[in-house]
Amino acid sequence: MSLCEATCEVCRIGAPLVTAEEAQELLKEIPEWRLIEVEGIGQLERVFTFKNFKEALAFTNRVGEMAEQEGHHPGLLTEWGKVTVTWWTHKINGLHKNDFICAAKTDAVL
Repeated sequence: MSLCEATCEVCRIGAPLVTAEEAQELLKEIPEWRLIEVEGIGQLERVFTFKNFKEALAFTNRVGEMAEQEGHHPGLLTEWGKVTVTWWTHKINGLHKNDFICAAKTDAVL
């Protein structure tokens, strides 16, 4: 099953972070995403580009709808011609498999 076909599981405080090895394997399914660290917290990030603000905003709204369905929410920065999407799991201060699943689903709403 691909990441895009998977469903996010309920993530609770204390759930395991993905290991570095798991992250590298999962990144193979979402090659345009990059691993970043912000204030010591591992995150996934991708910048999507668009022709104008209207297209960027429409994409932001589609990502928001998908996030609501999954019960997992990204950081979204919408600007003229681009949207930066950042996934991480707040409850565990890092990356869970849910973040990779939602990154793949973000690619699918493009």
